[in-house]
Amino acid sequence: MLTTAHPLRSRPRSLAVEVVESLGARIREGALAAGDKLPREADLMTEFGVSRTVVREAISRLQAASMVETRHGIGTFVVGRGDDSAFRIGPEQLATLQDVIEVLELRIAIETESAGLAAARRTEANLEAIRQALGAFETALKGGQDAVGQDFQFHLEIARATQNRHFIELMGTLGGSMIPRARLSGAVAGPAATPERHDYLMRINAEHQSVLDAIVRQDVEGARAAMRTHLANSRQRRQQLAQS
Repeated sequence: MLTTAHPLRSRPRSLAVEVVESLGARIREGALAAGDKLPREADLMTEFGVSRTVVREAISRLQAASMVETRHGIGTFVVGRGDDSAFRIGPEQLATLQDVIEVLELRIAIETESAGLAAARRTEANLEAIRQALGAFETALKGGQDAVGQDFQFHLEIARATQNRHFIELMGTLGGSMIPRARLSGAVAGPAATPERHDYLMRINAEHQSVLDAIVRQDVEGARAAMRTHLANSRQRRQQLAQS
């Protein structure tokens, strides 16, 4: 006798692999960065059309792969790309201003060339994605937000415009830790929308615009210079905080 299929798909273990692969890809590509909270179980069930059992199996596999950790009563958070031998910068490595400055020095080396390659290779779709990220950053500022996620997205879209997967993967490895405003002390990092903090973020926005303008013009050296200036300014601002 024919039976009516359940709206949720069966075969929990094979479906769990599909969920693991999808979420794992988002983590590796930076769409889910270190520190980000995974969607709720109910949301994952709806997105993938699977049961709670499948979702929990998938989360267990991601935990076993050192990609996420579950904090009871809070949720499940991304902790890394899953390979303990792979390069990563975790929250524990950003405990001091000197730690932040060292990450900025690394970013200067990597993202200066990323911006140049983006200027040479970007497509119209890339430009639109970068513009949208910059627009989201501006919208967040108007709403009094810190715009950390939007800031990261802007830099990630530039990495995608290089057409080189290694830049994208490295940015995904750095994740939200590369925008460490929340870890800094002082006016520019405070939770309140102070004039000092707003001015600081507006300067960042103007620097972002300069990078985008050079990429639009396909000005390779101009894009490199604009990105280097942006990140060097960020390093200088942190150095001044460290000395204050």
